[in-house]
Amino acid sequence: MITSRHGIDAALLRPEAITAETAAFNERIEAVLASVAAVHTIPPAVTRAARASGRGAFGPIVRSERAVNRTIAGPDGPLTLRVILPETVNGVYLHIHGGGWTLGSAEQQDQSLERIAHAANAAVVSVEYRLAPEHPYPAGPDDCEAAACWLVEHARREFGTERLVIGGESAGAHLSMVTLLRMRDRHGYTGFAGANLIYGAYDLRMTPSQANWGERNLILSTPIIAWFSDNFVPAHRRREPDVSPIFADLHDLPRALFSVGTLDPLLDDSLFMYGRWLAVGNEGTLALYPGGIHAFNAFPIPLADEANARCDAFVRACVADERA
Repeated sequence: MITSRHGIDAALLRPEAITAETAAFNERIEAVLASVAAVHTIPPAVTRAARASGRGAFGPIVRSERAVNRTIAGPDGPLTLRVILPETVNGVYLHIHGGGWTLGSAEQQDQSLERIAHAANAAVVSVEYRLAPEHPYPAGPDDCEAAACWLVEHARREFGTERLVIGGESAGAHLSMVTLLRMRDRHGYTGFAGANLIYGAYDLRMTPSQANWGERNLILSTPIIAWFSDNFVPAHRRREPDVSPIFADLHDLPRALFSVGTLDPLLDDSLFMYGRWLAVGNEGTLALYPGGIHAFNAFPIPLADEANARCDAFVRACVADERA
């Protein structure tokens, strides 16, 4: 892994940088996914139901006894926030889950969110935003914006702190970026202390690494990415900064950690956004993980442990106003 503020170590992108353990894990994942129907060939509701009942490809969901759902007013009715509190609260981590804007839920993240809460001394608030294709753009971004506005107004009273960090994985990193921009431009709020952006998608027209990846299914493939994007937003809107934040004015945004594996079709998204982040004077760090596939940090492998520890340390430093 590299943590870089000034450049990229090309050696980490070469095949020989991938450990035998990581390569073996990738082979197992590819075999598992080859034995089941690809996600883009199944109606989203069917996949959601299978995952919720524990019949997904990777087994049952483990829910935390510490997690509590609460409801706030959303832009189209009640909006659920899933909250996990540690013993010590130094700040609040606004989390936005991944799933291609189509799948996933806040409660399916309990294990990782409980880990973050305790490692970072942060109250974790995860947004149960509306999913596409039933609720296409801008429904999901609107819900995340509403959650951020609620926290800005209520965090001190609810959690005893106004120190806020935002972050998420994949589509959640995309929605975190969109939320940062909306809070700055629509509400004049630039108070987030950090952004924990894990293998996000920032150009929905497809970066070269997305478009050139092909059919190989390591959680994502080019057809799967295209299906997710089609569910979320029509093609003619994908150049808009609110859809593809790579095109946005990125000034006055917080320090960010960009984490991505080198075998992720979304690799270019993090590389390009990291460059743009620095170019306008923001503080950013890039963490590359050799052989990491999409969502690699959700699995019990050493590479995931390394990445998660780095992300936890970043969130902890942000809420404590320290350097990671």
